[in-house]
Amino acid sequence: MRPINRRSLGAAFASWSLWIALAVGHAGDVTLTRVPEGGLQPQAFKSQDGVVHLVYFKGDPKAGDLFYVRRWSDGAPFSKPLRVNSKAGSAIAVGTIRGAQLAIGRAGRVHVAWNGSGKASGHEGAPMLYARLDNSGNAFETERDLMNDTRHLDGGGSVAADDEGNVYVAWHGIEATNPGTEADRSVFMALSTDDGRTFTREKRANPDPIGACGCCGLKAFADSKGALYLLYRAARGGTDRDQTLLTSTDFGKTFRTLHSHPWKATTCPMSSAWLGSGASGTLAAWETMGQVWFTSVDARTGKVAEPIAPVGTGKRKHPVAVTNTQGETLLAWDEGTGWQKGGTLAWQVFDQKGKPTSTQGRQDGVPVWGSPTAFTRDDGSFEILF
Repeated sequence: MRPINRRSLGAAFASWSLWIALAVGHAGDVTLTRVPEGGLQPQAFKSQDGVVHLVYFKGDPKAGDLFYVRRWSDGAPFSKPLRVNSKAGSAIAVGTIRGAQLAIGRAGRVHVAWNGSGKASGHEGAPMLYARLDNSGNAFETERDLMNDTRHLDGGGSVAADDEGNVYVAWHGIEATNPGTEADRSVFMALSTDDGRTFTREKRANPDPIGACGCCGLKAFADSKGALYLLYRAARGGTDRDQTLLTSTDFGKTFRTLHSHPWKATTCPMSSAWLGSGASGTLAAWETMGQVWFTSVDARTGKVAEPIAPVGTGKRKHPVAVTNTQGETLLAWDEGTGWQKGGTLAWQVFDQKGKPTSTQGRQDGVPVWGSPTAFTRDDGSFEILF
């Protein structure tokens, strides 16, 4: 593979000069971009108006801060960063799976949820924090802890939002009155029907008592048809750590298990999960046995396609998948990362039939606690931030 040439995507703003959005090159139809300010664990969402929304972590990995920026067109610089958390040091990056999650709701409202640090806890254990962009669009409201009846937050939570004003914040934990183990963990969800202004108390989402893998992340996503999805790792019997996809078609009132990808493991792999829009429905990506996988859920039939993995093996983690208007799918992931260890970014583009194309690559430089995010550019090509 030919070396990647670096080039600038934008200049620093004259008044604040905090950072430069720096693209590190092209590989086929994939552009690689560094996260602003050297941030970690980016989460990107491209709204229907073409605006790229981005949230990322910066600071002490044990007690740092979250920042939000946006970009109005491909190649333009990102906006001046807004700090998401009002209490300094209330976010965490250690473990890679507890960082910020981003959703865009009705009227373009930005919603962010994250595992709080020890500095933010108002009860036993870490809090599940949520904040939304205020009506002015220039600042975030004070974060709120949505955990009322649950404790022992460990793996990361997530947030989803739709165009009807519904906001869903999900995490896995244990009821406050139950000392419990992994087998007693459940997925819980708090619901807002007024764009995040108020939330219900959390309720259990998973229909079957199969536990939840304590240190693994969780992902929530609401599609344009009104369906809600939750992707998490179960922990049945101490050995079955199957990646499990739940769905709800009644705005989170009830859930059913849609898909399960088996994995026999006795220890928690500290894996993350991904959900997003696909060509004909919803895309899901996850890790199983050191390999990364993706699949799609047909929005019309609810059928889950056969999971697809890229060629090769290795210590692959933290996948993200996006689809362009031509039906091509980009799968990006980390390789070789671990506890206090950085690694390599890797990616593969698949055609409409799920077959790997010639567009693939690797790039060193994933930082400690780093993970990628991705989105589709206006011309149908892909961009990965890491």
